[in-house]
Amino acid sequence: MSLFPSTFENIQKAAQLLKEGELIAFPTETVYGLGADAFQEKACQKIYTLKGRPTFNPLIVHCFEKEQAETLAIFGKEAQKLADQFWPGPLTLVLKKKKTSHLPEIVTSGLETVALRVPLHPTARALLKAFGGPIAAPSANRSGFLSPTCATHVLEDFQTKLVMVLDSPPIEVGLESTILDLSEETPILLREGGLEKERIEVCLGQKIFKPQKISKITSPGQLLRHYAPSLPLRLNVGDVKPNEGLLAFGKPFLGSKISFNLSETENLEEAAQNLFAFLHFLDAREDIIGIAVQSIPEEGLGRAINDRLRRAAEGSKH
Repeated sequence: MSLFPSTFENIQKAAQLLKEGELIAFPTETVYGLGADAFQEKACQKIYTLKGRPTFNPLIVHCFEKEQAETLAIFGKEAQKLADQFWPGPLTLVLKKKKTSHLPEIVTSGLETVALRVPLHPTARALLKAFGGPIAAPSANRSGFLSPTCATHVLEDFQTKLVMVLDSPPIEVGLESTILDLSEETPILLREGGLEKERIEVCLGQKIFKPQKISKITSPGQLLRHYAPSLPLRLNVGDVKPNEGLLAFGKPFLGSKISFNLSETENLEEAAQNLFAFLHFLDAREDIIGIAVQSIPEEGLGRAINDRLRRAAEGSKH
């Protein structure tokens, strides 16, 4: 497997590979996706096999535009409003699946709902347009491990197991999409992500409920143990040990062997962009035994960053 620049010719080749039932990795504005033709059951099964992903964890279906998504799910007034304002962008909507959608059961894990997104990244949009149909695509990494924010992260995880990885400049958001369930009367925030909750609430004119505990998996991105490095994480630290790497935010603590600063100016957008890349760098070091993480405020994108860090810490314990 090798990296392919996101040229017109390579995007056309990637679209043809999808039609032939192959998997390809491609950039979105959130993280890299591992894509398959959403209508080909065997191709979508390959995603679960390659990632080691549990089949009860449904896939996000990426569409070129809202009109395409409307052929797959039922859009109420709230979904229409959010799609019009935030698509293309880092927002995934969980909606009632249309019986005429023809999506295989494996894409939705047998649920009556489907998770839909219209990505903003120019390569993702060019690929969706060239392909001409929806693409099922979770993040392009082994299940439970760190999400990929550049093509080399995909190579590290899958080596020669993928036919094609479309390479592109650095992605803009760096965190997975926000997931909002609109399949029932009350909107439910299932995952904090690249679109701040406050902006959604302003658009809808109401507060959004976020469940404290998950009783069952109803959409992608809900597993507790997720986004985990191999090294253990200590969160909200007051110091750093000599044998730890430091993931700093703002003024860094002294004493670490190696450190990466998410944002020296405490800019949460910059921190989100850097999060997974810096965790990848630290996790690859052989001269540290853990990662200490400085506190990040629980506001705006900070909630999504802390969500990923908590799950990473939980996953790295095992």
